[in-house]
Amino acid sequence: MLSVLAELPLALGPRWLDPDFLIKTFGLAGILAIVFVESGLLVGFFLPGDALLFTAGLLSSTGKLPALEILLVTIPIAAIAGDQVGYMIGRKSGPAVFNKPDGRLFRRAHVDKTREYFEHYGPRTVLIARFVPIMRTFVPVMAGVGQMRYRTFVTYNVLGGIGWGIGVTTLGYYLGRVDFVRANIELIIVGVVLLSWIPIVIELTRARRRVRAAPAQLPADQRAS
Repeated sequence: MLSVLAELPLALGPRWLDPDFLIKTFGLAGILAIVFVESGLLVGFFLPGDALLFTAGLLSSTGKLPALEILLVTIPIAAIAGDQVGYMIGRKSGPAVFNKPDGRLFRRAHVDKTREYFEHYGPRTVLIARFVPIMRTFVPVMAGVGQMRYRTFVTYNVLGGIGWGIGVTTLGYYLGRVDFVRANIELIIVGVVLLSWIPIVIELTRARRRVRAAPAQLPADQRAS
């Protein structure tokens, strides 16, 4: 059973997305480039950020990558810089795209809703998204489209980038010294990825409860109408 689960990461995608393969092939420069692209460019949503950081920490503990201190400085910088680029892409090009005549995909109303959302939930969304695959790729761009206040975005981008870059990498470094983890690294990586989805599941559950509770909070005459 464990052997089947251990092959899961490679079964879910091509070998060039395997974190161990990426690190052995491109080294620290490759790690930083992947973190930057996944964080800031829309094309990077499929890249294995969490698994990559965890594996980088593990390989640092075995001496196959630079010292942990170097990773804990360079990885957050790459993550923060990537988000900054994503925000600027959304800020500069998003409104221009959505201001085109309404069509099936592009509507001005979508921009208005995005702006309203980031006015209310922007800081929390930027912070949580950093720890959730796919979301950390798209949220910075949408924050730019929604014209989230730049200073607020930068603050929570920095907090999220530091927390994610240091937290996941350090976890891999220290767990990598455990024999069981080394023997079942692929399985552990799958667990890390699944755990990273917990925040968004919790947030979606809360949002659904708020939507269900909203009608009950309206006055009786409004509910009837």
